[in-house]
Amino acid sequence: MFIGREKELKSLKSRLACGSASFVAVKGRRRIGKSRLIEEFSKDFSKKYLFTGIPPTPGVTKEMQRAEFVKQMANQGLPKIQHDDWSDLFSFLGKEAQKGSVLIALDEISWMGSKDSAFLGKLKIAWDQFFEKNPKLVLIVASSISNWIDKNILNNTGFFGRIDLILRLKELSIGDSCLFWGSRSKAISPYEKLKLLSITGGVPRYLKAINPKVTAEENIKELCFSEQGLLFNEFEQIFHDLFSKRSNLYKEIVESLASNHSLSQIEICKRIQRANGRLISEYLKDLTEAGFISADFTWDIKKCKVSRLRKYRLSDNYLRFYLKYVAPFRQKILKGDFEEASLHQIIQWEVIMGLQFENLVIHNRKELLNKLNISPIDCDFDGPFFQTKTAERKGCQIDYLIQAKSVLYVCEIKFSKHPIGTQVIEEMEKKIEALAIPRHVSYRPILVHVNGVSNEVILKDYFDQIVDWSELLT
Repeated sequence: MFIGREKELKSLKSRLACGSASFVAVKGRRRIGKSRLIEEFSKDFSKKYLFTGIPPTPGVTKEMQRAEFVKQMANQGLPKIQHDDWSDLFSFLGKEAQKGSVLIALDEISWMGSKDSAFLGKLKIAWDQFFEKNPKLVLIVASSISNWIDKNILNNTGFFGRIDLILRLKELSIGDSCLFWGSRSKAISPYEKLKLLSITGGVPRYLKAINPKVTAEENIKELCFSEQGLLFNEFEQIFHDLFSKRSNLYKEIVESLASNHSLSQIEICKRIQRANGRLISEYLKDLTEAGFISADFTWDIKKCKVSRLRKYRLSDNYLRFYLKYVAPFRQKILKGDFEEASLHQIIQWEVIMGLQFENLVIHNRKELLNKLNISPIDCDFDGPFFQTKTAERKGCQIDYLIQAKSVLYVCEIKFSKHPIGTQVIEEMEKKIEALAIPRHVSYRPILVHVNGVSNEVILKDYFDQIVDWSELLT
């Protein structure tokens, strides 16, 4: 079953009616569903040739990449040919794709051409000489290393004017994510779903691995705390496949963010004991483009102008869960010590869920805006907000702030296993007191929760709106 991606699939299908060949770039983190989207789209073609590169393991050469390409050609009904040069492979493929509706997909293209400096130039020539000549042809290039696509395709002068569509796949919405429980979705409580979503986020491959017939704890134990578990091995695989020899510094950056709400670039450098500079900026950009961290920009509320200040947040729920609860026990898991263990003794849900739940809400900002009856068009700014401390004002951090038509919606995103008590009001009052709100701007306190609020909170009538996130999980 193909779940979600209606908008992306519609954009792809629109290329079939444009009357000319289309060059499409698809990017997004590992396991986000790029290959699955391409596979679904391929059903509309009379001919389809789908290729993927070999992961960059030690010893993989450019000759091996070409040999694998030829092997995949043969598996799709094409004859085996010599593979001494990419020009020969592309021209042969181009001649086979001269007529009819044809899809050619080069998945994980960054692996395919990483060892051959002439690869992209030869692809560009093949597009100009062969692929572009068929008005019913679509060429898709895809990569989990989004920054590679940006640098080598989108910002490459050789491909200027040739890219017709760029798709960046993000996590599935909360509604689409719940569809992975299938017919059993109604029988599963919002809290149990939230436990799993706090680890998988809206990543399709992780969601697909959920067994709806067993509890959240049993799923997590199988996926994360067994040697064969998909999410036990995923962390090392991510950094090895995507970042290869440079993976250690990427890991250090991610680890520095695992136990923190957000950090500036300077704060990250201090924690990993590295000099601040261009290199760290590039690594942060790579992790952001890959979808593992987010760069949150603050803004000037009075001037309604974005600031240059930004903080980085670990926006990938799986990475934080792995680093906090799996990595410290890795050796014990490999020894089989967790086979009979109870996860209730290991996972402190109230501790981990705060930031995980916050990520889920932020990833589903449109659903939040809809709950607040705010049109995205009316938002001047929205996102996690931080105010730096100066001589004139206090510092503060807001879980989610929306500025729309001279009104601030100050959102407190709160996870609690039990109904939330009146302490949340005190916390919100302190944040609003510290927030520098101009006289012409109104503010409305908003509470987003998942497991209910106490009667005392309701009776105090402090919050203008209380959003029950569990409604989106049922």
